[in-house]
Amino acid sequence: MKLPDHLGFWGKRAREREEEMWSNKMSKEMMGILSNKVSKETLNPGDHIYTWRNAYLYSHHGIYAGDGKVIHFTRGGGHEIGTGTVLDRIIFSSSSSNPSGTPCPQCGDQSRLDGVISSCLECFLCGGELYLFQYAVSPVFFLAKARGGTCTLAASDPPEDVLHRAEYLLKNGFGGYNIFKNNCEDFAIYCKTGLLVFTTISVGRSGQAASFLAATSAIVSSPLRFLTSSVPGLAAVGCGLYCLSRFISDIGVRRDVTKVPVERLVACSGLDESMAATEVAKTD
Repeated sequence: MKLPDHLGFWGKRAREREEEMWSNKMSKEMMGILSNKVSKETLNPGDHIYTWRNAYLYSHHGIYAGDGKVIHFTRGGGHEIGTGTVLDRIIFSSSSSNPSGTPCPQCGDQSRLDGVISSCLECFLCGGELYLFQYAVSPVFFLAKARGGTCTLAASDPPEDVLHRAEYLLKNGFGGYNIFKNNCEDFAIYCKTGLLVFTTISVGRSGQAASFLAATSAIVSSPLRFLTSSVPGLAAVGCGLYCLSRFISDIGVRRDVTKVPVERLVACSGLDESMAATEVAKTD
């Protein structure tokens, strides 16, 4: 049966709108894969933001608190991060500073501060570009972002919960800085999700640390030579191992994570590592 002309017209318009919406969604996902760069005007309180440092060697993360302020976890000059390597000197630049080289009139000189601090957005960026960390991405999107530390499969909590955690930790601290187990990205992800990792071989919640270890494992993995002997074959297998390692290390799919109230986290901060893990992991 042929539909009246006016019904056929509206049906066609509905299909066109649906196709346009799908096209816009795909365009946004493609732009997100290429870059997470955003403008300052689009930021909302509770956003997880980051900026690249040292010629894209690593990124520094924080929680946007509104009114041009960022709460972030930093390791200042003179404070070791427990690696005993050149990383101790490289990560010094995670500390906030004014790009002009003079003390910021709002923040003062924060270059030697460590722990959880509040900075203006300009000091946080330190002359770098502004990027938005993405949550609840699809597995395809996650794997397409070959560089870690830019997105996660985990979902974010509401902004009010995120800000409560960030402000509470600003007053009470987040422990000692460690590039692999307790860094600025770990801090921001905990504020956004309330999730903590409990395992003796944990690399924390950080996608950057997971990517570094995934790449290292793929390079030195002895089984590679048994799977293929050709250079292209080794590259393909190595890439597959890298992607698999990154995926299973993401906090959105790991099974060794627990939702922990920030008050309990701080209350257990004075205990040794094994006792703290036991106490923090307890459920009410």
